[in-house]
Amino acid sequence: MIKKSNYKKQLLIFDFILLCFLTVIDQLTKYMAVLKLKDKAAIPIVEGVLEFSYLENRGAAFSMLENQKTFFVIVAGIFLCVITYVLFRTPGDKKYRHLHILLTTIGAGALGNMIDRLRLDYVVDFIYISLINFPIFNVADMFVTFATAILVVRVLFVYEEDDFDFLAAKGAQ
Repeated sequence: MIKKSNYKKQLLIFDFILLCFLTVIDQLTKYMAVLKLKDKAAIPIVEGVLEFSYLENRGAAFSMLENQKTFFVIVAGIFLCVITYVLFRTPGDKKYRHLHILLTTIGAGALGNMIDRLRLDYVVDFIYISLINFPIFNVADMFVTFATAILVVRVLFVYEEDDFDFLAAKGAQ
């Protein structure tokens, strides 16, 4: 049987490895997008539904707040700090395994886009759902969106209110 402290250390090591792996996947897909799509016509994947189309996004979702690099880097840094804080505060119980995976996935998305902003001054987007004319996005955006949606469902329907008592300030309990 694994002690809670050892299990927590294993979870945190897993979190770090997952963060690195997902960030590398994001960066590799963006690298391939630059190589194969930049200055070229869109590539249909499923005609009339999905295509790969290169875009340099200097804003956030839907290109809002364009050219606010410093703001986005600071916000991503704050998110990463909060996620790190929560992961370190989370008890070493198996019931929090999904929380670790979801928060780490959100963190990887934030980190992937932050790397682009720091390195390029924009985020490389390349996935376009033409069927519904959805704004062009990338793998990091998918990490953040899907993990956040699943996290919200789990918080609303799976976790109990007292499952998050570990986040309360010490002495305030």
